[in-house]
Amino acid sequence: MEETTITAKAILFDMDGTLIDSTAGVVGAWEYFAKQYPGLDVKEIIRTSHGVRTIDNLKKWCPDIPADELEDAVTQFEIEIVNSARRNEEEGRTGIVLLPGAKELIDIVGDSGWAICTSAALTYATAALETVGIPIPPAFVVAEDVPRGKPFPDPYLLGAEKCGVDIAQCIVFEDAPSGVASGKAAGAKVIAVCTSHSRERMEQTEPDYLVDDLTWVTMRKTGDSIVVGIRKPSNNQS
Repeated sequence: MEETTITAKAILFDMDGTLIDSTAGVVGAWEYFAKQYPGLDVKEIIRTSHGVRTIDNLKKWCPDIPADELEDAVTQFEIEIVNSARRNEEEGRTGIVLLPGAKELIDIVGDSGWAICTSAALTYATAALETVGIPIPPAFVVAEDVPRGKPFPDPYLLGAEKCGVDIAQCIVFEDAPSGVASGKAAGAKVIAVCTSHSRERMEQTEPDYLVDDLTWVTMRKTGDSIVVGIRKPSNNQS
């Protein structure tokens, strides 16, 4: 197994699709909204909206929501993600789950030197992390914290600031094209995972490194730095 190593002062994780999978809950929330806003193409929304803030998705797909009601609509939508996921779990189906390798990396980075920078709003983000047992880090960036969401650099710039380090000394982990664009625009190194999109699609976003999922990544702390290993099969492995 070959491994490339890079060093950072802070790790900036995306949440949905990188650390956790809440697809089933998101689908349920859009189906719920489709009852209120007939004509919504839920399959197309799911295909194109991942990694984008709920408020931006609602502006695009539900333009009839009055501006002064958008904040309440975001809260309603994200509560419905959690409710839908819980109903799925009660019925023996998939709810909100940890993705492979996520817990192991979080345990290694410990209580400092990392952030979660998510497009989710606070209500859903905190509930989702609590559901899967990931601690809410001191450096936590949610949709309400930034004037512009991904693909703009604002979420990751704020994440680096909250960690007290320069963005150039950060590594971003992302699963969505909009998130890769955000990390690159901010000035961080970006490691992308193929958990939500095909490898071909993620290659088009031109991250610095691309892996199947977080099980292909190792981490260790050295002083105030974090050494990140990106593994790949050696040439003689199939």
